[in-house]
Amino acid sequence: MKKSSVVKSILELIAEAQKLADNIGIPYILQPGIIKEMIIADILGHDLITDKHGADACDPVDSKIKYEYLTCNVGGSGQLDRMFKAPPKERKESLSRITRNKAIYLAVFDKNSLDVKAIYEIQPKVLLKEAERKLDNSKNNISHVGFSENWAKKHGTVVFPKEEKKVRTDT
Repeated sequence: MKKSSVVKSILELIAEAQKLADNIGIPYILQPGIIKEMIIADILGHDLITDKHGADACDPVDSKIKYEYLTCNVGGSGQLDRMFKAPPKERKESLSRITRNKAIYLAVFDKNSLDVKAIYEIQPKVLLKEAERKLDNSKNNISHVGFSENWAKKHGTVVFPKEEKKVRTDT
C-alpha cells in the first residue's frame, strides 16, 4: 500500500472519529490528552468530562464526584502542569486540581501505543502532600509536578489490570 493512500485512510478515520466525538460533546478529538483520557474513562467506567479546564472524568451516577487522570509512558512520570508555588492564591487554586477529586489515577501506557500497562489509584490527600513537598522544594514559582510509576506503586493501589483470583482445581 502506498504511503499516500495510508495517510488518506488515516485522515478519513480521524474525520469519522471527529463526527462521532461531536455527538458526545468533544469539540476537538485531537486535543492533547483526550484520547488517553477516553481510554482511561472507558477502562474505569467513568464519564469523560470534555471541558479542558475541569476534572478529566466523573462518576457515571453522581457527576459531582470528580476524577483526575495523569498519564505517562513506561519509565516516565505523569505530571500536573503549571502548578504555582506562589503567590498563595494561585498556589491554592493550583492545588485545587488535586483536592477537587475523589481520586487521582496514574495510567501507564506502553511506549508509543494506546495500550495501558497499569492504572494506579491515588488518594488526593496523599498526592497533595507530595505535590506540596515538591512545590516547596522548587526553585521556580511555576512548576510541572511529576509522579513516577514507582511513586504510585508505593503510595497508591493498582486498579488495572485487576488481579484474577485463582480458583483451585485440585480438589
